[in-house]
Amino acid sequence: MSPPAPVALLRPAWPAPRGVHAAFSLRTGGSSAPPWASLNLGTHVGDDPAAVTENRRRLALALDLPAEPLWLEQVHGVQVWRPLPEQPVPAPPRADAIVVDRPGVVAAIMVADCIPVLLCDRAGSIVAAAHAGWRGLAAGVLERTVAAMDRPAAELLAWLGPAIGAARFEVGEEVREAFPSGAGAPQRFRPGRTGRWLCDLPGLARDRLQALGVGAVSGGEWCTASDPERFFSHRRDAPRTGRMAALVWLGDVRM
Repeated sequence: MSPPAPVALLRPAWPAPRGVHAAFSLRTGGSSAPPWASLNLGTHVGDDPAAVTENRRRLALALDLPAEPLWLEQVHGVQVWRPLPEQPVPAPPRADAIVVDRPGVVAAIMVADCIPVLLCDRAGSIVAAAHAGWRGLAAGVLERTVAAMDRPAAELLAWLGPAIGAARFEVGEEVREAFPSGAGAPQRFRPGRTGRWLCDLPGLARDRLQALGVGAVSGGEWCTASDPERFFSHRRDAPRTGRMAALVWLGDVRM
């Protein structure tokens, strides 16, 4: 039997300080069968639980993670979870963002078209991960995450991971109306088919971050729906597809 394919990863290119570690999982290198082939990390999408457990084990080994990631039950909301050392970890917490200020604690969010947003401060003392679909963006998930980090926004760095791109994300009028006219929102929608709009989700996230004062925003150039070899996409492959993960953690600066 041939050895399993290596776990495929995307490493963020952002000016994070030493001691801040981050990665984004691609879809290859796992054990799941179609339609979740192969590195599906989601337990909620109908995949074999044993395969998901194995995929998470492979991911941890590939990244040499200091601990099991803190997975969330994501609900397209604005709840931010900040785990405390003296509190037991719920299984899993219902939240769409996580903020961590202790080394060795791995923050993780899962996506398959929504934007994964990773953040850290320039001092390398705090990190965060947010799940930002259009509902979460419109409701303020990034504003809530930045506020929970309790650092000046100008001291924060952000990375936008793979998400559905502006050429593939066709939405109805209700999505356009969910975004106020400020912060460049009108420029992030262009006409699609009759009564529909093409929505620039990464652009909306970038605008929200910059409006908060987060000027150093990297990434945002990958379209999940356009690249089936590397990315899962709920819009492209509904009703069943896998989930990728964006992870960020504080570690030893010598790593």
